[in-house]
This record gives sequence, structure tokens and C-alpha cells, in this order.
Amino acid sequence: MNQQNQKISNPQTPVPNTAQMNDRDLVNELLTTEKYMTSSYCTALHEFSHESLYQDIQSIFDESQKAQRRLYDVMFQNGWYSLEAADTQKLQQSYQKFQQTIQQQSPYQQ
Repeated sequence: MNQQNQKISNPQTPVPNTAQMNDRDLVNELLTTEKYMTSSYCTALHEFSHESLYQDIQSIFDESQKAQRRLYDVMFQNGWYSLEAADTQKLQQSYQKFQQTIQQQSPYQQ
């Protein structure tokens, strides 16, 4: 079955096409900001040595990830975010290539 270029989406909720920001623009901007914040928190977490500060930022990171997911859900439910269906054969090829790479790089090879 060829799934190439098959889009997965919901019916699009109409928004005004004006120079002002509409609901889709606002949610998209919030999602972009949350993606950036989550990435930044992740980087920071890798570099903290102070345990209490690490725990505080970990909590903020978790909340940021949850907010990012909720914003994605809003965009997807309103048809403002679509996905492209993955080709099963390409997925299998990628998986096999990944498995080979892991096996080749493993220090515990048999």
C-alpha cells in the first residue's frame, strides 16, 4: 500500500484572513515558543550540577512539555496542523538501519 503524501488531519476551523493575528496564528506562535522553551530547558538540565536547581527546572520543563502537547492538540483538532502518513516500508528500512548502527557502536557487541 502506497501511503506517500497522504495527509492526516482534521477539518480546518476557519479563521479570518486579515493582517491581524487570528486564533490559528496565536496558537501557532505559542506552540513555537513552547518548543523553544522546552528545548532550552532540556539543554539547561544537562548542565546543572546543583540538585535543588535541577529539580526546580525539571518541574518547569515538565510543565512546558505538557503545555506544548496541549497546544499541539488544539492545532491538530482544529485542522491547523497536519501530519504526513509514513510509508511502512521506509519506516522498516529506517528501523533496520538504526538497529545496525546501534549494534555496530555498542561496546557490548557479542
